[in-house]
Amino acid sequence: MSINTEIQGKSYPQTAPYAVGREKVREFARAVFSTNPLSDNVEAARAAGHADLVAPPTFPVVIQELTLQQLLADPSAGIDFTRVVHGNQQFTYTRSVIAGDELRATLTVTSVKTLGAHSMVTSETQIVDADDLHVVTAISTLVVRGDE
Repeated sequence: MSINTEIQGKSYPQTAPYAVGREKVREFARAVFSTNPLSDNVEAARAAGHADLVAPPTFPVVIQELTLQQLLADPSAGIDFTRVVHGNQQFTYTRSVIAGDELRATLTVTSVKTLGAHSMVTSETQIVDADDLHVVTAISTLVVRGDE
């Protein structure tokens, strides 16, 4: 099955709230070998002016993954997950993700390109807090390998 180029511009429903917990921040920090005390020590984070622990810069991928599940599960997209390779990832922040945040996300497919037998699907996930204020935008490109 080939990628449906008509998914370009398609947005998926906003995800359920994701509660950013202290231990999730600490676990993620350890997983990415972060040594930043703001992600592990509440007192250090507060001394730096934050309400609680500060998530590492790549932490929003946890929330973005919830939106990518929607895209990959959409039969009309035509994406075979067994053929997906992660091509690119970037984040644009309005503010840091802080333990205690309740975040929701909405994915929009911004680009679908065919390169020979392969396709590149780029999506933009807008992540907002409980007050609907922008926190971070996560942009991801998936490379879908085609039949050789």
